Amino acid sequence: YIMTNAHHTVLYTGVTNTLERRVLEHRSGKGGAFTSKYKAIKLVYFECGSNIEEAIFREKQIKSGPRKKKEELINNMNPEWNDLFDEFFS
Repeated sequence: YIMTNAHHTVLYTGVTNTLERRVLEHRSGKGGAFTSKYKAIKLVYFECGSNIEEAIFREKQIKSGPRKKKEELINNMNPEWNDLFDEFFS
């Protein structure tokens, strides 16, 4: 999954087995130092996988790539950069 802040200046890539719980942790400030510091609380991209090894491999692929590649992923799935949490979990 990829989270961003209100102005889309920060992109955070993570992996989890329960996306809804993890996003709520980020939003409450318990998601980690980076997301707390930069207020990355908006879910703009996610992928679903079948096992943790594949998910971790994919996370590393996304994290190691340039910002432009992350933006392409987001733009293909969510061109308006809407908060997908509201769409999928509300």
